[in-house]
Order: sequence, then structure tokens, then C-alpha cells
Amino acid sequence: MKVEQIYTGCLAHAAYYIESNGEAAVFDPLREVQPYLDRAKKDNAKIKYVFETHFHADFVSGHLELQKKAGAEIVFGPGAKPAYKATTAKDNQIFEVGDYKVKVIHTPGHTMESTTYLLIDENGKEHGIITGDTLFIGDVGRPDLAQHVVADLSEEKLAGYLYDSLRNRIMPLSDDLIVYPNHGAGSACGKMMSKETTDTLGHQKKVNYALRPDMTKEEFIKELLTGLTAPPGYFPKNVLMNIQGYESLDKIMDRATTPYTPKAFEAVANETGALVLDTRNAEDFAKGFIPNSINIGLEGSFAQWVGEMIPDIKQEILLVTYKDKQEEAITRLARVGYDNSVGFLDGGFDTWKQSGKDFEVSNRINADELEAENETDKPLIIDVRKKSEFDSEHVVGAINVPLNEINQHLSQFPKDKPFVLHCAGGYRSMIAASILKQRGWKDFTDVRGGFEAISKTTLPKTAYVCPSTLL
Repeated sequence: MKVEQIYTGCLAHAAYYIESNGEAAVFDPLREVQPYLDRAKKDNAKIKYVFETHFHADFVSGHLELQKKAGAEIVFGPGAKPAYKATTAKDNQIFEVGDYKVKVIHTPGHTMESTTYLLIDENGKEHGIITGDTLFIGDVGRPDLAQHVVADLSEEKLAGYLYDSLRNRIMPLSDDLIVYPNHGAGSACGKMMSKETTDTLGHQKKVNYALRPDMTKEEFIKELLTGLTAPPGYFPKNVLMNIQGYESLDKIMDRATTPYTPKAFEAVANETGALVLDTRNAEDFAKGFIPNSINIGLEGSFAQWVGEMIPDIKQEILLVTYKDKQEEAITRLARVGYDNSVGFLDGGFDTWKQSGKDFEVSNRINADELEAENETDKPLIIDVRKKSEFDSEHVVGAINVPLNEINQHLSQFPKDKPFVLHCAGGYRSMIAASILKQRGWKDFTDVRGGFEAISKTTLPKTAYVCPSTLL
């Protein structure tokens, strides 16, 4: 059977494509659907089905776009109640794609409608399972997201459903099945996902902590919930968009690709209250940026940090990007439901600077400069990495304010004395720096290269402890 992961986007989300005898199916597509349309055209195939494993929280799915542009039938698992035309399948129902078959296996737990799809080849041999957020490589899906949408669910109840789904529906399947999950390392949808994108089910039964054969339901629930942190604030809003529907990406792109001169850009920002989002890398942002703008670089986990740091998913956004990067920024914003981009600065920050308008800078130092400063002044060091990273190893005397909690802990950042920011590599610390600049802080620096660079200096650090969770 030909199963291809044709597109991997932000948050390590995987979308799979299968094609047989002029018919094709797509599983959990991202919002920009052209890669699937292009592939189907290349294969001289018609996209017949879009299979959704569940209502996603971390991104806006492209299922409605493919329904419109390819005439594909959207399929959800049992219990799903979308507000648009779609098929809600029965457990064990079979769908045919050419000579291949796709069998519905209802696996509630991550969400109540969560479904695994069993792929069966033209000879009737079971080939693999597309598991969505039910089973990852090295992990399983977090069971606390649906409770933010359905009031009578709890994370304990969902974890119990997931235990039953794994034991009764997944683990009895053949060991030689290939597991195709929705996510890999870096996603907020699980705790300890592997960087590997596929594995055999038999190997996962041996190495995945959640599939231990002697594990009781009580042990499973305890282990699964230990170390979970609050999900990003935009997750429930994306779920609702995937249930209720959304505006087409084409319309969003038409509206958002409006170029503005510096004068017009400033006027629109003032008139609309739009957030100025600068998507350049941290080093370039530090050298000069528009006052009150926020830096979240495209080269990092852009969509995840937009979702974490911009609480209002309907916030109007004006973009500052590198040349010809505005469409990528608009698309990646739309993937996580930020559909109100209203234009971009034509020519980027260089145009702003050349126009003579005011701009600000942000101080950065190298790790060896911090090392030298620490020998005399002992500066306050604020580490904006996740708590699990900080607990694993940190500079002695540093305090931890995770970036996603910065707005709730601004009092930790002094205004009457200087301090130093750092993260793991310099990406998150510049997001923090831009927020602090916007809020009026001035006397601070951040460290190029973050803790990775600091770890190579003689600055005193705590003993390394292997993290028990990646959240």
C-alpha cells in the first residue's frame, strides 16, 4: 500500500495521502490544501474522502477547503456532530478507496469522537493504522483538551476512556502494523513524543510507557496526567472552528496581502488597534523594530507561540516580514485560526527605517559576556524556558518565568534594576524582550544562544536531571 506523508507543517502535524486506482483519500489535512490537489492531479486521481481523526485543537483543518475544491466527502468517527455536511461513521464501518479499504475503529479518550483508521491493502492484508492523537510514537494523546469544550468531561474520565481504547481496540491488533500518528516531538498534544514519524505497533507495545501490558487503569491515569501543564489558550477556539466551520483561506489571503507604506501602516495601526507582529529573526529584530511591535520569528515554532502569546484569536494583525515572506506568515497564522491579518509593511523594516520614523533596539549579549559580568555584578538572571527545562538544569540563582506565563508574572521583572533574560537558544527570550519593551521595561538584556551557549561557560549550573516530561 502506498501511504505518503505529503505535508508536515507547524507543531509537527502529519497529513497522510493514499491513492489507489484513480481514487485518493487524505487524512487530517492542514488548512492550505494545494499540496493535496497537486498530488491528486499528478496521480490522475480524484480525492474521494477526507478522514478526520477528531476535532483538532492545535490547528484549523483543511477538510472544508478540500470538500469545496475537490468535492471530497468528509468523514468523522462516531459521535462527531459537525455544523456542516459530513459523514459520521459507525464503528467498524468500511470505506473503499480503489482497491484499498479504510476501517473505522472508534478510540475515544483524547476526545470522545477520536477515531483510528485501519488501512487494508488490495490483497486484504492489514497494513497500518492512522492513529490521530490516540497513539503517538513513544506516547499517547493528552486527555484534558475535550473538557475545555464539553463541560461534563474531566481529564480523569477521558484518560479512562483512552485506557480502554488502547487495551481493547489498538493493542489486540497485529504487531506488524505500521503506526502513522498525527504528531511528533515538539507538539503540545502529548508529553514525550519521539522524533520518529512511524513505527511498528509491536515495537510500541514493547517501548511505549502507556502500552505496558501489566498497567492498571488507575496507574495509567496517574502516569498520563502527571506532568501535564495547561494547554495553549487558543486550543479550545480551534476546536470550535473545526466543529462550526471557518472562512476560506483564499478570502483571508486576499484581505491580508494588502501592502502599506510606512505612513499608511502607522495610520492603520493607530486606527484599528491592530497588533504589529514582526516575524523576522531575533537578531535582526534586536537591531531595530517598530515601537510596540511583538517579535515571533517565522523560523521557530511560530504558530504555537502566536497561539500562546496572542490571547484573542480575532485580534487584527499587521505584519512585518522579510521580503516575500508575508504569504507564509499569513498562512501559518491561519493554520491556528488567526484569520484577521489586515496587511503588511511593504518593503519590510528597512522601508520603515529609511522613512525616518522612530524605531527601538533591544540589547543582546553573548554568553561569555554574561560569564564575565557574573564574576563582578551577579546580575539577576530570568530563565523563560518551560518549567521542565528549568528543573532539568539551570544557572544557579536564576528564577524561572516560563514565556507562556509572562503576562501573569510581570511583577517578577524589576524596573528598578537591570536583569538578564535567556531561553534555550534565543528565540523565546526575544519574544519575552519584545513584550517587556511594549510594557515599558528598558533596563535588561537577553543572551544570544540562550542556555545552549551558557552551558559552555563556567557559570555555575545545577546538576542535570533527565526531565520526566517535555511539557
